[in-house]
Amino acid sequence: MSILASATTTPVPPGTIATVPASSRYLTFALNAEVFGLDIANVTEILELRHLTTVPMMPSFIRGVINLRGRVVPVIDLAIRFSRGTTAIAHRTSIIIIRIDNPAQDATQDIGILVDAVNEVVHLEPEDIEPAPAFGAGIRADYISGMARREHDFTILLDINRVLSLTDMLTLNQAAADEGAVGS
Repeated sequence: MSILASATTTPVPPGTIATVPASSRYLTFALNAEVFGLDIANVTEILELRHLTTVPMMPSFIRGVINLRGRVVPVIDLAIRFSRGTTAIAHRTSIIIIRIDNPAQDATQDIGILVDAVNEVVHLEPEDIEPAPAFGAGIRADYISGMARREHDFTILLDINRVLSLTDMLTLNQAAADEGAVGS
């Protein structure tokens, strides 16, 4: 079943695949009791949590890798990436598979993001989205593409290409390695 089967909001069961081009539809998910959203065009599939193979000497936010139909896909813990602890494994913990551009290799890269729970796909009109705040969201402002007004609260819309920037992640890994070398 396509996760875009219904009109406005659709519960998203694990194991589904997104098949539509960019639109004003966003996949929402929970992370540490906050609701985030990302453009559905970046999502290739949603998986139930499965065994993660840890890889030595990786940054702490890379929880491991999975075998996705013969491909090695790294899985990033967004809670750690946003400096909010570690995602606690629970019944609804999911892995969202995101396809991002890798300009260094002129290719695309699949990356999994570990989240507390996938919520739904929502349709947002441009007037529902406020500009990203310069401060106060608890994560880097350049990771936020906007704030969606939803009922009595906001959903933080992520710029997933910045959140999962391979250049940023390599820089962070190098900084952590340098800090570890200094502390030894």
